[in-house]
Amino acid sequence: MPTKTMRSIFFKSSTLPSLPFPPSSPHRTFSDSLMEENIENAESVITKWNSVTDQSSSSYAKLTPLFNGTRLEAKQYINAVKGLQSTMEHLVAQDPNSKTLVKSQFLMQLAMKTLEKEFYRILSSNREYLDSETVSNRSSSDRRRSFSDYDDEITEDDEFSVAGNSISETERMSMIAMADLKAIADCMISSGYARECVKIYIVMRKSIVDEALYHLGVERLSFSQVQKMEWEVVELKIKTWLNAVKAAVGNVFYGERILCDHIFSAASEKRVAESCFTEITREGAMLLFGFPEMVAKCKKTPEKLFKTLDLYEAISDNWPQIESIFSLESTSGVRTTAFTSLLKLGDAVRTMLSEFESAIQKDSSKVAVPSGGVHPLTRYVMNYITFLADYSGVLGDIIADCPQSPLPETYYRSPMRDENPLVSDISERIAWLILVLLCKLDAKAKLYNDVALSYTFLANNMQYVVVKVRRSNLGFLLGEDWLAKHEAKVKEYLSKYERVGWSKVLSSLPENPTAAMPAEQIRATFMSFNAAFKETCRKQSTWIVLDAKLRDEIKISISSKVVDKYKKFYEKNRSGSDPVNGLLPEDVTNYLSDILNGNGDSGGGSSHSSSTTSSSHRSPARLDQSQ
Repeated sequence: MPTKTMRSIFFKSSTLPSLPFPPSSPHRTFSDSLMEENIENAESVITKWNSVTDQSSSSYAKLTPLFNGTRLEAKQYINAVKGLQSTMEHLVAQDPNSKTLVKSQFLMQLAMKTLEKEFYRILSSNREYLDSETVSNRSSSDRRRSFSDYDDEITEDDEFSVAGNSISETERMSMIAMADLKAIADCMISSGYARECVKIYIVMRKSIVDEALYHLGVERLSFSQVQKMEWEVVELKIKTWLNAVKAAVGNVFYGERILCDHIFSAASEKRVAESCFTEITREGAMLLFGFPEMVAKCKKTPEKLFKTLDLYEAISDNWPQIESIFSLESTSGVRTTAFTSLLKLGDAVRTMLSEFESAIQKDSSKVAVPSGGVHPLTRYVMNYITFLADYSGVLGDIIADCPQSPLPETYYRSPMRDENPLVSDISERIAWLILVLLCKLDAKAKLYNDVALSYTFLANNMQYVVVKVRRSNLGFLLGEDWLAKHEAKVKEYLSKYERVGWSKVLSSLPENPTAAMPAEQIRATFMSFNAAFKETCRKQSTWIVLDAKLRDEIKISISSKVVDKYKKFYEKNRSGSDPVNGLLPEDVTNYLSDILNGNGDSGGGSSHSSSTTSSSHRSPARLDQSQ
């Protein structure tokens, strides 16, 4: 092989030196004659194209294409250079100081100059056919084999097909360009001009990759810049990044790896493909995969959890492809950066979960919710946990082997503990968070001066929790046993509300409403019942049971106890009483229709201080608290 020193002494000259072959000798062999023929053939082809390029513009983009049209001349040119290279190797072995070798070396330099220009031109003029998406779509081995051998596959009519099927014009042009580039690269590398070939390739392709990443929104940001941004701005950048990483990994980097591996696929030059791919993609990939780590290192609050999980999920989902594309030793820094981001995001998620639990426990609002409705804390926590359930896949990885809160097994045991330990960990963590909320609600129920209203409050909030669980992925995670247990708790709270809230009314009627009574006692009973019943209805008209089905069930239950008992008493004693003092049974029914709707007279004697006061609950973190 000629060395760079050997060829450098001629690179400034553009005129072929007159170095005639030595006269024929009786000792000349067949190999000598073949070498002479190779040089003559190479001189004819190479000088012809050197003359063409010298007459054209010096700009690479404007020279007359060698690899164009039928490609027959391109094939002849490549074969001539291969023959010249073979001759040079033979001459070096015989006589390193041969004048014929000097002439061959000069011809080789002219050929390489032409091929360099062609290599640049093909890369430049075929950008749309060598874009990452087009190249990355070429994934099947059959398609790769269809143009793996330049000599065999480039035919005069330039027809390309894949396993007998026709392909699109874009694919056809892409395959032709890749075949041409590979042919030139193989020729230049085998001739000792790898450095020149690689330099052109890296400069051209790096600009294309950098431009693609720029259009995807990949920015050069420092941690201090990210740290100083408002969270709303960071959220927008995360949204951009989530779209960018999918396209960058699936198209840009993947396509570039395919292109490098194909063009520099000569078995003895795998190092060239590795070097090119690393130089082209490393900087952009480090910028891309370094951003999530900067987000993870910022201040950790519960409101940032879901975007952090989005980042973690994106890297986790793309990790097999990242590992495959950047499998080279020289790209280990990219893999490390992506994996470090994954670890830091996981740490951040665990911290935010702990902060979320702490925020629930530290909630110190002392104002009771009017009407006994759903507390803002309940809405916030359950919406938050509902969103968490949608990330059960990645959460399983994040909280695996993480110390769990001491949830009593008597309270909850995941139905999936034996089937899927990761899902079980998530289920138990969520069950614990809900238990923390329910304990907090028990404490807030004590803010009501009316015990019946406190039970209404607990029933409303427990029902809200149950509905949220049943209508979301939480139902799958927590299971039917958990739901049945908490639905029974709702019934228990309502039963206690009914017993406490209507005990005065029911006790105003005799235990046996059809028993005979003195007229004076009958009149007193009517008065006592009227007063207790009206007061209870007036008060409870400001209370609310949000679930319409539950509300109707409660009214039916109360009616079955109060109206039925009063109707029997009324039917038995109405003839001996003053009608002015006795409510008609239908009036009692009408009164009951107005309770627990939350639309009564708020000033009607409610026994708790909060029924006429608006609540200004401060949530532990910002999140939509809509029902």
